[in-house]
Amino acid sequence: MTAPLDGIKVVDLATLFAGPLAAAFLGDFGADVIKVEHPAKPDPSRGHGPAKDGVGLWWKVLGRNKRTVTCNLSDPAGAELLRRLLADADVLVENFRPGTLERWGLGPQELHTVNPRLVIARISGFGQTGPYASRPGFGTLAEAMSGFAAATGEPDGPPTLPPFGLADSVTALAAAYAVMLALRGRDLTGQGQVVDLAIIEPIMAMLGPQITWYDQLGYVQPRLGNRSNNNAPRNTYRCADGRWVAVSTSAQSIAERVLKLVGRPELIDEPWFATGSGRAAHADELDAAVSAWVGQRDRDEVVAAFEAAQAAVAPVYDVRDILADPQYAALGTVVTVPDEELGAVRMQNVPFRLSAGPGRIRHAGRRHGQDTDEVYRSLGLTDAELAELRERGAI
Repeated sequence: MTAPLDGIKVVDLATLFAGPLAAAFLGDFGADVIKVEHPAKPDPSRGHGPAKDGVGLWWKVLGRNKRTVTCNLSDPAGAELLRRLLADADVLVENFRPGTLERWGLGPQELHTVNPRLVIARISGFGQTGPYASRPGFGTLAEAMSGFAAATGEPDGPPTLPPFGLADSVTALAAAYAVMLALRGRDLTGQGQVVDLAIIEPIMAMLGPQITWYDQLGYVQPRLGNRSNNNAPRNTYRCADGRWVAVSTSAQSIAERVLKLVGRPELIDEPWFATGSGRAAHADELDAAVSAWVGQRDRDEVVAAFEAAQAAVAPVYDVRDILADPQYAALGTVVTVPDEELGAVRMQNVPFRLSAGPGRIRHAGRRHGQDTDEVYRSLGLTDAELAELRERGAI
């Protein structure tokens, strides 16, 4: 099948992590993604997290489906090489601090002179304008400033940050979506445009109506641990074998099934049980009922009983459980990807399925600069010119 983004050329200048992941999402569906790294300073993600035989494993996921080249953009020869690379490109993804590309003569105005159809996705911590625009920005800061950390954690504990790049990942999805909108706009107008995406914004958009609540009611969402102020019982519960399950009762009918299952049907007749907020106000009583029942049974027994009762439950998985789970296997959520350095690597597949033109991970992240000569020869550079550029440190 033809991939939806076949023929789309993406140049990825970004590092750590939102920009590169956004480019990877585009590559998953057929875009030709060319990853540009500094000759002497590769993308830091190559050195993040565990490695095998000196090969960074996070990069294998983040760099999937990309060709890799080197280019020193601060060198005039490197800047000119990028212009040539972008002359027929469709998308540029960058996450330099605002003003950096302009300083090198590579800002949107200059690049749209080279290629008016270019979509330029600019990802930064705080956006291209405003009093914080020049600050260094990372996902952790966005998780703090968005309201996420303030609402996450136990009521008597500190604000809690996620142990992975949550804000970056949400931003990557938003960036890929924004790029597709900009490409659609180009189809209509013939002109490329700039996407200005601040990492502090997409995660805030995922946090629900917190701003509207405060605007209308003066309500500030507190930390509730694993509970919800919208319904109960909603929590994680420890089973007799030491493993955990999560229970959700967003629907009234599910809440009733859970209470019947755990042997407390009389609570259903309480006036407060009729609404999610009423049940949330009695979370202590409901949690005690569910916890007592779950605590007397092993996890598999709990899950089977909930399924038989058509109540909503999920085991709390770590990665070992994920790899053994039949539902993930049926969906093809984890795939084995060929890799020149490690032989084969298992990683999560593209996060959704299209009936025509489905996405595919063709290869894992490649070595630093592996495709430099091939890509630049396609621009018409000779071996002698490549050698000269390499000698001066431009590639």
